[in-house]
Amino acid sequence: MKKKINELIDRLELHPICLPINKKELEQVVKILFSKMFPVCERKNRRKIEQELTTVYNILLENISKIINTKTAESIVNTFFDKIPSIQEALYKDANAFYKNDPAADSLEEVVLAYPGFFALAAYRIAHEFHRLEVPIIPRIFSEYAHAKVGIDIHPGAQIGESFFLDHGTGTVIGETTIIGNNVKIYQGVTLGALYVTKNLSKVKRHPTVEDNVVIYAGATILGGDTVIGHDSIIGGNVWITKSILPYTLVYYSSEMKIKTVKDFKEPINYVI
Repeated sequence: MKKKINELIDRLELHPICLPINKKELEQVVKILFSKMFPVCERKNRRKIEQELTTVYNILLENISKIINTKTAESIVNTFFDKIPSIQEALYKDANAFYKNDPAADSLEEVVLAYPGFFALAAYRIAHEFHRLEVPIIPRIFSEYAHAKVGIDIHPGAQIGESFFLDHGTGTVIGETTIIGNNVKIYQGVTLGALYVTKNLSKVKRHPTVEDNVVIYAGATILGGDTVIGHDSIIGGNVWITKSILPYTLVYYSSEMKIKTVKDFKEPINYVI
């Protein structure tokens, strides 16, 4: 058995993927920053906060230094730490949007502690800052950590404005070059994606723009880099959009629904489960 195990190890090592960074440590960064930006019912312990933020600083510096030179890494981490208060401010606006728009939300604490859409948004706003600072790999680790936890896929390159409300969120996909304005509401299962995907489009805007005050209901699919959803529009559930929509437009899918009593229903039922 030992011989067979060693043979397997030798074969597996023929195709290594060398990632010098520590994924588990970086996921810890998101958890610590989230808890420090929203210290819900936590006693203020300055020493503990200092220790945890020092841990975050060191994890970031160590891991970024492995893929960028140390001097640049230090500058990036310092810049990011300067941005944390503005990230917190943006997230409080998001939390208020959740609280204001969802009648099921009883408090900001409930939004912060229990809403998957809010957690995904927090991870995105952290990841986006590193994306703006042109840090490779690490922003995706942050966003994919949230994706794995709550089933919401927001690329760190997307641009999302203030007071974003992502209700339920499960199955939502927001692509890399998406631009979303202020006061936008998106429900579960929405895709803001590319019309078609080829590798040579990696530097091209291929995802839609959603202007201010737009509402997009569950299951809508909006595709294409030239597609613009005009401000103050409402996009109904399950629609498929590949062309721009003017401001103040209502878009909805209409299908015929037949209602009969079971007694009068003559057609065979051939459901396969």
